Amino acid sequence: MRQVILHPGEDGYWVAECPSLPGCVSQGQTKEEAIANIKEAIQGYIAALEEDSLPVPMPK
Repeated sequence: MRQVILHPGEDGYWVAECPSLPGCVSQGQTKEEAIANIKEAIQGYIAALEEDSLPVPMPK
């Protein structure tokens, strides 16, 4: 399980970030949507690293 930081964005959306995966950020109109979107972003981020045979950072 990875840590996710959730905070309100400037445009009224919620922003979700995964600190252990640099640049892995998503957003949603609600907190729930932002969390669902960051889960998908994390899966895609890790899949891309594995596809390129790059190391996957450990969760913090």
